[in-house]
Amino acid sequence: MARDDGYLLDNRQAEAGTRFDALAALFDASTFRHFETLGVAEGWRCWEVGAGGPGVAAWLRERVGPRGRVLATDIDVSWTEAAATDGVEVLRHDVGRDEPPAGPFDLVHARLVLVHVAERDAALHTMIQALRPDGRLLVEDADPALQPLICPDEYGPEQELANRLRTGFRELLRQRGADFSYGRRLPRLLREAGLADVEADAYFPVTSPACDVLEAATVRQVRDKLVAEGLATDEEIERHLANVEAGRLDLATSPMISAWGRRPADDGPRP
Repeated sequence: MARDDGYLLDNRQAEAGTRFDALAALFDASTFRHFETLGVAEGWRCWEVGAGGPGVAAWLRERVGPRGRVLATDIDVSWTEAAATDGVEVLRHDVGRDEPPAGPFDLVHARLVLVHVAERDAALHTMIQALRPDGRLLVEDADPALQPLICPDEYGPEQELANRLRTGFRELLRQRGADFSYGRRLPRLLREAGLADVEADAYFPVTSPACDVLEAATVRQVRDKLVAEGLATDEEIERHLANVEAGRLDLATSPMISAWGRRPADDGPRP
C-alpha cells in the first residue's frame, strides 16, 4: 500500500489525552529514574521533544527550579499547552524538519517520538546539535519488533483477536514510515553520532490497568482506519473493546528502550 505520511495518533483527537495519561502512568517513573541518573539539577536548561502531555515538562520544571528553563515542543501542542508556566515555554516545532530551537541545552529528551518520525536521522542530529558540550541526551523509543504481541500469552480466542488487531495497528504505523526495530539501534546510533558514556536499558510492562486504558483509547482512535483498510471489522473491534473492559486480557506494551549519552566537553561546533 502507498505510504501515508500523516501521524496516525493525532493529538487533536479526544482519545489523545487518555493515551497521554496512560503512557504517563506506564513510563513516567522509568523516565524520571533516568533523569535522576543523568543528574538533572537546579539551573539546567532542558528541551522536552514531542512532549505530548504536560507531565514530563512539569517534573523537569520542578527539578531545575527558578534559575532553569524547560522548553516543551511538539508538532501539535494542544495537550502540551497545559505545561506552560513560569519557567516552561511551549513551542510548536517539528524536530525532523525545523532548525533546532535556541539553546544550548543541558538535557534533551524524547520519548516515543523518533520511532514515528520519517526524518528520524535528521531529528536525532537536531537534538544532538542542540546540546551544550557535556550536555546529556536521553532518547526512549519502543521496539515492537522485539515483542510484537499485545497478548504474549495467547491462550484463547480473545487473546488471538487482540493480537490480530495489534497486527493491523502495526500495519497502519508501517504505512506511515514507523520503524519497528528502531529502539534496539539507539545505543549504536548515539555512539556513531559522537556521544560518550552511552548506556541503555529497557522497560517492559506485561500487564497493568494503564495498559488496558491505553489499548482501549488507541483502538478507538484508529478504528475507522482499521475498518477502512480491511484490517478489522466493526464487530471485531467492539468485541475486543468489551474484552478489554471486562479485564480478561493481560495486555503488554512493546519494550521501551532508553538510551543516553553525553556530548563530549571538547566537541566543537556541529554543522
